[in-house]
Amino acid sequence: MPLLALQNRSIPLIMCGIFYAVLCIFSIVTGIMYLTAQRELNPLELSDSFVYRLESKNKLSSFARFMGGVTFVVGIVQGMTAHAILAGRGLGSYALAVGFTLFSIASVAFKLKGKINAFPLLKLAAYLAILVILLLGSTRAIFFQ
Repeated sequence: MPLLALQNRSIPLIMCGIFYAVLCIFSIVTGIMYLTAQRELNPLELSDSFVYRLESKNKLSSFARFMGGVTFVVGIVQGMTAHAILAGRGLGSYALAVGFTLFSIASVAFKLKGKINAFPLLKLAAYLAILVILLLGSTRAIFFQ
């Protein structure tokens, strides 16, 4: 990515793009680990209703593979979101970044249902901060280029 593309972006927007780029790598690697059974599902990442339904080893293993595929795809979209934030040049890029951030907030909020623990709360706070930065910082970058 040319350095010129980043010169028109604010530091908070660049940080949001870097956050999504790191999440992209983490999600793709984690997805592959779930798909190949090298990692078990973390109960802190699941809502209580899922934990209760996955009592048998076969159900848990099958769901882990499914979540591996979902996590891998989410990683790809996180990479697209990082690119949209860092090099985006218009309303489509902005819509992708805001839309995926809203999806992420809804996903974490669903996972928090019935649980209060630090990891999902930190993720929720990070996504809310990104949403605020996107809503405040991107408007200038998109409409006044």
